[in-house]
Order: sequence, then C-alpha cells, then structure tokens
Amino acid sequence: MARLLAVMAWLRDRTHGCPWDIDQTFRTIAPYTIEEAYEVADAIQRNDMPALKEELGDLLLQVVYHAQMAQEAEVFGFADVAAAVADKMVDRHPHVFGDTRIDTAEAQTVSWEARKAAERAAKQTAEPAGALDGVARALPALLRAEKIQKRAARVGFDWKETTPVIDKIEEELGELRAEITAGTVDQARLTDELGDVLFAVTNLARHCKVDPEAALRATNDKFERRFRYIERQLAGQGRKPADATLMEMETLWQEAKTRV
Repeated sequence: MARLLAVMAWLRDRTHGCPWDIDQTFRTIAPYTIEEAYEVADAIQRNDMPALKEELGDLLLQVVYHAQMAQEAEVFGFADVAAAVADKMVDRHPHVFGDTRIDTAEAQTVSWEARKAAERAAKQTAEPAGALDGVARALPALLRAEKIQKRAARVGFDWKETTPVIDKIEEELGELRAEITAGTVDQARLTDELGDVLFAVTNLARHCKVDPEAALRATNDKFERRFRYIERQLAGQGRKPADATLMEMETLWQEAKTRV
C-alpha cells in the first residue's frame, strides 16, 4: 500500500511526474472510477478471479488517485479515507464491535439503514433531512431508481404487495401505447412515458427482491449469446444478418433459445 501511494504521488509530481496524470482533476477522473467499478462487477459476473484481482487493483488506484489530489489540496489524505471508513464500519456494526444483539441479516439491514439515516440527519444544517437526501444523482439511472424507491418505502410510501405494482406497469404501458398511437410523435412525452415504465419495472424488481441491474445484465448476456448464434449459423451459409430476412433470423433465434 505504501508503494502504491508513493507511485501515485510520483505520477502527480509537478517536476518529474506524468503530464497526463498531473493535468487530471476530480471531475476528469470520476468517469474512470465508475468504469473501473463496472469492470470489477463484470469480472465477478464471469467468475474470472485473475481478472478480478487486476480490476480490484485498478479500482483501488482510483481511490488512491482521488486521495492524492485531495492531499495536494490539503483537505484530506488516504489515511483519512481509510480511518473514516473503518470508524464507520465499527459504528454501523454494534452487534460485532459492541454489545448490541442482531440475529438476522434482515434485522442488520434495518439497523444499518437507521444508522445511515441518523448520519444524514446529523449532517443537515439548514433544512430538515429528507427521505431522499444523499441518493447521488451520478448513479446509473436504474440503480438510482431502486435506491429512491427503497428510501420512499422506508417512510411508508410503498405498496405492500406486488399485484398493484404490476397494475402500475400495465397502466404506464397503456399511457406509452396511447402516446405512440396518437399520430403526432412528441419525443419529450415519449421519453417521459417510457421513463415511467422503466421506473415501474424497477419497482417490481425491488418487490420481487431481484437486483434489476443484475437481471438486465444477465439478459444482455443472454441476448448476446443468442444473437451470436444467429451470426454463426448465417456465416456457415456465407451470409450476414443484413442478408437475411427477419423471419429467417427469428427462426434461428427460436433455435438458439434451445441451444445457448
């Protein structure tokens, strides 16, 4: 760890460092941080342990990068980051590091969220804490939708069963269908209605205790496997998808569903 911190400090050295690294800021590095987190998730999804080791290193470098820039600005350093998260973990696990008794994972989740809410409330200065405070706008939209819904549910704004959630999806689909078939296409309204559908589907995933991001990622992978099967079968005929009819590709798609 000391070596990594030293490497990062040298890369940012104004005299001897790398010009590209020296020019970076929190804003310019943030997209790379998000990208590296996704690459960690991808390695886990593929159960590729060598890749996971490498991607975790890349993600750690992002933390070190931000900490180095913060240290240069004299606001905090890597040691402060590590100490703060260690303190937070101890505080949020009183059943491990203290005398509190929590017997189930579900009870721990409730305790965890309660402590997080208390922390957010303590940070508020001008206005009362809102249920949705602290849900980062930079999160991927699907993940942010889920987090917003969970926060609202904690204060009672939620259905108790899945049936009305499914009804809501059907309602939103009806509104989207009406907009599409209205004759005059209003792109802004289409975007709004489609967003409502996606939000409602995310809510259903939450009620079913399914991670919507993981579910969509798995479906993406499934689609890719099946489409590549279509490409291979057509290639065996000396053709490409652009040379085939939709009916031909649909036949191969149905075939792929039984094979890949």
